[in-house]
Amino acid sequence: MTDIRAVSHQLAEALKKHSADYIEARLEESRRSHITYRGKELESAGQSTAVGGNIRALVKGGWGFVSFNDLNDLPRRVERAVEQAKLVGKEESKLAPVEPVVETVANGKDIPLTVPLAEKKKLLDEYNEIIWRTPHLQTSVIGYGDSYKKTIFLNSAGSYIEQPRTDITLRISAVAANDGEVQQAGISLGSRGDFDAITGLHQQVEETAKHAVALLSAPQVKGGEYTVVLDPVLAGVFVHEAFGHLSEADHIYENERLRQIMVLGKKFGGRELNIIDSAAVPDLRGSYKYDDEGVAATKTYLIKEGELVGRLHSRETAAIMGEKPTGNARAINYRFPPIVRMTNTYIEPGLTSFNNIIADIEEGVYAKNWFGGTTSMEMFTFSAGEAYMIRNGKIAEALRPVVLTGNVFITLNNIDAIGNDLDMNQGGGCGKGGQYPLPVSNGSPHIRIRQCLVGGG
Repeated sequence: MTDIRAVSHQLAEALKKHSADYIEARLEESRRSHITYRGKELESAGQSTAVGGNIRALVKGGWGFVSFNDLNDLPRRVERAVEQAKLVGKEESKLAPVEPVVETVANGKDIPLTVPLAEKKKLLDEYNEIIWRTPHLQTSVIGYGDSYKKTIFLNSAGSYIEQPRTDITLRISAVAANDGEVQQAGISLGSRGDFDAITGLHQQVEETAKHAVALLSAPQVKGGEYTVVLDPVLAGVFVHEAFGHLSEADHIYENERLRQIMVLGKKFGGRELNIIDSAAVPDLRGSYKYDDEGVAATKTYLIKEGELVGRLHSRETAAIMGEKPTGNARAINYRFPPIVRMTNTYIEPGLTSFNNIIADIEEGVYAKNWFGGTTSMEMFTFSAGEAYMIRNGKIAEALRPVVLTGNVFITLNNIDAIGNDLDMNQGGGCGKGGQYPLPVSNGSPHIRIRQCLVGGG
C-alpha cells in the first residue's frame, strides 16, 4: 500500500494554500479479515486491505466533502472540497476553538494481525462443532471480524495526528425449533485487539446452544407492569439506545421538541443516577485519544446525581449551542464525514449488591442480554435475550424472552436501585447516518426499575 505518512506531508502543504474558513483531511490505511458460518457450513472467509482519505472544507457555514481511494493529485481534491463548500455556504462559519495537536499515538494491541486466518478458522470450527452437538437446532450463525487501521488527521490550523486502532468482534447465535416453535440465544463479544477475549469460550458456546433449546419449553410471562431488574448488558444497551442517542447534540439542535425536553438542569432520576460517555476510558472498543476532528477524548457526564448536565458534541454543534466540544465527532471510515457519535456510554456503579437489589421483590422479572429493539424519540421497545421470574427475593423459573416498553424519562425516574457491579459490553456496533457498525461499548451495573411494562417476546 501507499505510505500515507509520506503523502500526508504533501497534503499538509495543500491545506495551507486555500482561503476556506477551515479545512481538514483524513488519510487511512487498513487491513481486515472475516470468517462467517451459516449453519454447519463455512459461508465466507477472507482478508482485505484498503487505503484512502477525505477532505472536508468549511466556507461561510457550508461544508464540502470529497473522499477518494487514489492518493494521487491531492491538491486538486482539496480544491474540489473548497469549491463545493462555496456553493453551499451562505452564513457565518461556526466551530468551537481547539488547540492544534501534533502527536503520534502509540500502537495498542495488534494481536489479530499475527494470528493466521487458518488458526482463526480452527477456533471457530471448534465452536461450530459444539453448537451442532445440541439436538433440535434449526440453524446457527457465527460471524468473526477483525481490523487494524492507521489514520492521519491534518487540518489548516496545523494539527497532525497519527492514530492506530485495532478491533475484534465475534457474534454467535443458535436457533432452535420444535413443532413450529422457534427460539434463539446468542453471544456477542468484542475487544480493542485482545484476541484472547474470544478464545476459550467452548463451555459458553455449549450453554448458549442448550439455552436456545430450553427456551422452547419455557413459559411466557403474563404481560403487565413489574419491578424489573436489568443485567449490565441489557441496562447498557438501554442507556445507549434509549438515552445516549437523545444526548447527541446534532439531534437536539435540529429538533425543537427534543430541545424542549433535553434542557440542562432538568431532573431525570434520583441522586444515585449518573450516566457518562467517555472515550478516555482505556482499552474499550469506543476508546481513543483523539476523535476524527482532532479533539481530545473527554469524560462527559450526561446525567449527574439525576440531573441533565451535558451532551455530546462535535466542534460545530458545540459552537452552535455555546458549549464545549466533547471529542465525539466520529466517522466509520474515510468514505464518510465525522458526525456526533457515542463512545463508551455507561451508568456509574452504586453501592447495592445484586442480592440486595432482588431481596425485597415479591414478584418481578430479571431480564438479561438483548436481541434488539427500537427507539422513537423518548419511547423505547427492547427484547431481552434471557428472562427469569423473581419470586420472594430469589431468581426463579426461566421465561421465554420478554419485551420491555416505555418512556425513557419515566423509566430513568423509576430506577430505584443501582448495583455495585459495573460491567462493559463490547459486542455491539452503533448505527447512525448510514455509518454502521461503529465500534462502541456500553455498560451498567445491575439496575432495578419500578413499574416497567413487560410483554412476551
